[in-house]
Amino acid sequence: MTELISKKPFFERFAIWLKKNLFNTPTNSVISIFLLAFIWKGIEGLFTWIFIKGVWSGGASVCREAGGFCFPFLFEKTRFIIFGFYPDGQLWRPTCAMLILIGTLFYSKEPNRWNKKLAYLWSISTFFIFWLMGGGLGLTEVTNDKWGGLPLTLLLATIGIVCSYPLGIVLALMRRSKLKVLKSISVVYIEIIRGVPLISVLFMSSVMFPLFLPEGVNFDKLLRAQIAIILFVSAYMAEVIRGGLSSIPKGQYEAAHTLGLSYFDTMRSIIIPQAIRIVIPPTVNTAIGMFKDTSLVLIIALFDLLNTTKTSLRDPEWLGFSLEAYVFVGLIYFVFCFSMSKYSQRLEREFGMKER
Repeated sequence: MTELISKKPFFERFAIWLKKNLFNTPTNSVISIFLLAFIWKGIEGLFTWIFIKGVWSGGASVCREAGGFCFPFLFEKTRFIIFGFYPDGQLWRPTCAMLILIGTLFYSKEPNRWNKKLAYLWSISTFFIFWLMGGGLGLTEVTNDKWGGLPLTLLLATIGIVCSYPLGIVLALMRRSKLKVLKSISVVYIEIIRGVPLISVLFMSSVMFPLFLPEGVNFDKLLRAQIAIILFVSAYMAEVIRGGLSSIPKGQYEAAHTLGLSYFDTMRSIIIPQAIRIVIPPTVNTAIGMFKDTSLVLIIALFDLLNTTKTSLRDPEWLGFSLEAYVFVGLIYFVFCFSMSKYSQRLEREFGMKER
């Protein structure tokens, strides 16, 4: 039946889809009509605001008179929104760093590449990214207090996700351990971290943590923020992974024990791979939340993508164009979050976890 439908013309297949999903009952038909009308009205208004009334050239005064989307604001402020206070003559460096990061992520998306070679690739990519951003070895040094915008957001999010996941696995295994000491440490850590907001953890890492260091020892602000994000997210990852471990049937453990496998081999080869496949949706959900929560680093004066956007709105000449700024930065966040969501769905299909 499905093959017969797929051979029909596009519009006929589309009409069948509409009848099956939107107009299959009188009640659903009425609801669908109202929703479609509402969506159409919103799209029409947005199209008019952006393209019909939108201003493509001129200054702030021209935009205020037109009342449409102000593209000159984006032309003026996009550089600062994306790169923050990074020196103008060195913008090729954060651009290349982002391309390396995105390219490495794109290469890593295939499950058959998850091996030691990929770990080496990430190590090399990370070295070049920080070399490009920070300088040294032939490049002009740029201190990380000038890093900002999209490169900083991507670095905090990517490193946070990559490092918090293995730490979450360790914490989940500790919480399920029969050793009371390990279990107690894991429970206390997870419950304390999950019981406080990320802002407080960032504030503690920036203000309180240096007080406990020996005199003369100090970590820069960016490193402290990154460690705080990793420690915070790992607690949530641990609970996600623990849920996957709990769903594995007891027979899997007994079969491994019968084969004479050690605890380490059982977890590495049998239990953890199955648990990770099961918890793909909540894992990606946590990762998406963490990607957006990187905006909270503004509490310790780091200029991530959202903070550079807010700073760009303080220019007296361009006051009142916050909608344009937030639509622009919202689209950037949406692209990355939507990409993670679609990748999650692809992994579910490949691992046979997709609901039918």
